[in-house]
This record gives sequence, C-alpha cells and structure tokens, in this order.
Amino acid sequence: MCSMLKHGVLLISLDFELYWGVRDSRNLMDYKKNLEGAHDAVDAMLQIFSDYQVRATWAAVGFLFFSDREGLLANYPINIPQYVDVGLSPYNYITNQAELSNIHHFAPELIGEIAKTSGQEIATHTFSHYYCLEDGQTYDDFVEDITLALSIAKRSGVTIKTIIFPRNQIRLDYLPVLYKLGIICYRGNEHGWLYSSADQKSIGFARRLLRLFDSYINLSGHNLFDLSDSVPNLPINLPSSSFFRPYNQRLKWFERYKINRIKKSMLNAAINKKVFHLWWHPHNFGVSTKENMEQLDEVLQYYTKLHKEYGMVSLNMSDLVNDY
Repeated sequence: MCSMLKHGVLLISLDFELYWGVRDSRNLMDYKKNLEGAHDAVDAMLQIFSDYQVRATWAAVGFLFFSDREGLLANYPINIPQYVDVGLSPYNYITNQAELSNIHHFAPELIGEIAKTSGQEIATHTFSHYYCLEDGQTYDDFVEDITLALSIAKRSGVTIKTIIFPRNQIRLDYLPVLYKLGIICYRGNEHGWLYSSADQKSIGFARRLLRLFDSYINLSGHNLFDLSDSVPNLPINLPSSSFFRPYNQRLKWFERYKINRIKKSMLNAAINKKVFHLWWHPHNFGVSTKENMEQLDEVLQYYTKLHKEYGMVSLNMSDLVNDY
C-alpha cells in the first residue's frame, strides 16, 4: 500500500443506530421525532448520494438487523458485558420492555435499501452498541459481540469489512482480533486531546463545548490524512476529520460558518491529495430534515466542483483500503 494518494478523497461514514445509540442518554419520548424522522432521512440521503455518485459507509448496530424483540432475544450472546454503570447496558433495557417499537429499534428493510444502493457499504457499529472503554466490559465480551454482529449481518447477505466504534471508544488492544475476524479498517479519532478516545465521564463539559465551537470555527485544524500510518496485520485507521453537526435553529446565524469550515477542509484535501472524512448519525437529520438535506446538497455540490477541478474522488471506507 502506498502512502501517496492519486487524488484527494471525500470519505463519508454514518453511525446508523436509532435508539440504541442514545438510549442511555435520552428518553425515548423526548427523542422520538428524531428517530422516526431518521427513516425518511435515510431515504433522502440514499437519493442524494445516488444523484451525486457519492459512496459512503453505513455502520449499523447489529440489533437493527432484527424485525422484533423476539428475534433479538433468540440471538443473545452468552457473555453480556457487565458495565459498572448498569444504565449503559442495552440488555437491561430490553429485559424491562414488554415490547420494542419497530420504528425506534429495528431497521432490516432500511439496511436492505442501503445495501442495494450503488457505492454504499454496510459496516458494523458492533452488535449491541458496545462501549469498549467503560468499566466492567471484558475482551471476551467484545469478541463475542463482534462475532455475533458479523454473523447476523452474514445471514442478511452482508459481509462486514469495516467497524466504527460506538462513541468513538477505541481500544487499540482489541484491534488484532478484529483483523483476524476480517475487519480491514476502522474510523479513528482526530489527533489531539480534544477528540481522544475516552469513556463518557472523562469527556467533560469543557471538551464537549470546544467540540461544538470546532464545528463552526477551525480550532483543531483540517484533520486530513493519507495512508502512511498503516500497520501490518491490523485494521487500518481512517480517522475522522469532522462531525457534520445537524442544523440548529438556535444557531442559525452560525450555520454558514459550519458549511464554510467543511468546504475549506475539502478544498485543502483536494489540493494536497489527502482524505477528508466527514461523519454523522442519520437520526441527526431526523428533524429539520429539509434544512439538513439542503446543507448536505451544498456540500456535495462543492464535492462535484472539486472533482472537476482537482480530480477529487468519493470512496467508502473499504474502497479506500482496497483501492490504495
């Protein structure tokens, strides 16, 4: 694998999780509009990706492959992670629910739509939205979780090659087993303290606030990369460059700064033949969908301009590893 890319690359990844991704931090009733709107948002994103011939990686929580609670219960792991903070465990939540609403918890049809759309890669977001850096979980728990995720996807005709760690909690000592299981790449974090992997309690208010500012004002740099840091027999790190923060009516006067920040990083990547890695959650676009899609359209129009002027290309995560 060479370190010098032939062209700048727009890399897009999405954390597809529905309620499993926010269950420990948000009440279902308070967040239901985002979750219900996520279904239409996924359809809209697939359409706009097709229109602009943009490829993307969709990391789906394994639970989403099921159609109902009964199917999920029949496929429980033997080793369930025993988080010290019991609120982090989705298994406790499932046990306490007589039923799980399909629209908030399951999405086999949407996964099928993604898989059959040209250029879209299905990756894993672990089986259970697994937290690698939280106290109480073990290596064996993680291995079983990932093995289940790959197996459930395989039943649906999907071969997983890529992982995105929930909450970006990356454990370097877990990478070798992922490689043995056929995972070739993962999304790492931007360099520096602001985005370093940490458990939820360690992130703190100050870091969250600075991350918010960084979406509108360039505090951390463009966060571009090439493939020069790959290590043999380990999945390749394809780190994030920027989180595509959803439209915020309260910050509407600053939305132009956010889009300009993204565009400047894309231009830098195109000129210098680097990778710009943009990511978000589909449920982020579940409300204010019109405004969010207009912003995505603007970003992808700009990608088209960079493609024509500098040869910038759109790849999904496994494309990038396989093509370069």
